[in-house]
Amino acid sequence: MPHLPHPTADQLRRDPLPLRGRTALVTGASRRGGIGYAVARRLAAYGAGVYLHHHVPHDAAMPWGADRPEDVVEGVREVLGDPEAPVLAGPGDLTEADAPARLIETAADALGGRLDILVANHALSGRDGELAEIDAAMLDAHWAVDTHSVILLVQAYARLRAKLPSRTPGGRIVMMTSGQDIAGGMPGEVAYGLQKGALASATRTLATTLAELAVTVNCVNPGPVDTDYLTGDDYAAVQARFPAGRWGMPDDPARLISWLATDEAAWISGQVIDSEGGFRR
Repeated sequence: MPHLPHPTADQLRRDPLPLRGRTALVTGASRRGGIGYAVARRLAAYGAGVYLHHHVPHDAAMPWGADRPEDVVEGVREVLGDPEAPVLAGPGDLTEADAPARLIETAADALGGRLDILVANHALSGRDGELAEIDAAMLDAHWAVDTHSVILLVQAYARLRAKLPSRTPGGRIVMMTSGQDIAGGMPGEVAYGLQKGALASATRTLATTLAELAVTVNCVNPGPVDTDYLTGDDYAAVQARFPAGRWGMPDDPARLISWLATDEAAWISGQVIDSEGGFRR
């Protein structure tokens, strides 16, 4: 069997807009201090049209508060690599049974009828605890947001993608997990860790299922990221466990996730990838 030819010199030169002409939905992009916002900015800088999902009531109920959706959109729009690429946003309560399918349809319609990249970044904050503290309501709430809605988003995305010509390139799904499978686990966040672990476990199954559509599926563990949820001594204690002497910042996982969306990562699928900066657990 002959070997595939080596790339040409032109093919090896990095395209500054590797996602020009492609479209992306980023969920959980409600505020400028979060990972979803950083991912959306990277995708837009690479040339993609982007639809930002937000659920402002969730962030408004948290200590860090919520941003205005129009401010989030403007922050993404300012880095557009392709001035013709759209940046749009819309709400969605993903605990509602039909919300994931509606969000996929809405995002695709807004972006011209096609959706290439799905970054499922949203998650439920709070309402968790140690084993002795959790209850059925906590488990159900995290299941609904962190896992149930993600699988339904993937299902709706796959149905939309199946309408394209066979093996249309550029199909990408990136889900978010956490450090539940690394030394020590997450004993203080049992409900969250359990549901994020379910996504990590589903990654290879989903990758195999969607391979016939030329869609890669990967899961990223961003490690501890400074999204304004810790301060004071707790913040300093986490910072001391990074060899670099700093927290992970939202753009750290965003660089990995945006790269996974490009053609350079077309051979990577079914993987759970830790992006933790050497964090010592």
